[in-house]
Amino acid sequence: MKVSEILQVKGNILYTITPDQPLVEAANTMAEKDIGSLVVMEYGDLVGMLTFREVLKALHANEGTIGGGTVRRHMDDHPITVTPDTDVNEVRRIMLEKHARYLPVMNAKTLLGVISFYDVARAVLEAQSFENRMLKAYIRDWPAEDEAADRAH
Repeated sequence: MKVSEILQVKGNILYTITPDQPLVEAANTMAEKDIGSLVVMEYGDLVGMLTFREVLKALHANEGTIGGGTVRRHMDDHPITVTPDTDVNEVRRIMLEKHARYLPVMNAKTLLGVISFYDVARAVLEAQSFENRMLKAYIRDWPAEDEAADRAH
């Protein structure tokens, strides 16, 4: 399974923010939309990712308040990216090794979407469920041993 297949199922809703917007605006957007990340775009280019992890770090650094900083100050300015052709097993490895819950999907310099740990888990579960259904159907249609022996005689 490829990243492109996960994006097809997920849809193409993408939430972005600019680096110079206040962090409080980003946190409000994330809470209102019930999302865990925002893609940070500047002049049409991906320049970073802001996830709930960076927001929590800002809250911790400011002793419980979000502070007056901008997204640029808190974002991950070197996010790990994947391509539409990246295999889901490679995505899982990257997410686990790099402790990344959100990965932007890039086709050259074009942002196609973001896949989350949840998206990957759901896609893998659905693929395994489909495979299980196919195997069970195959087994159900398997000829009984008595029938096979009768045909042999």
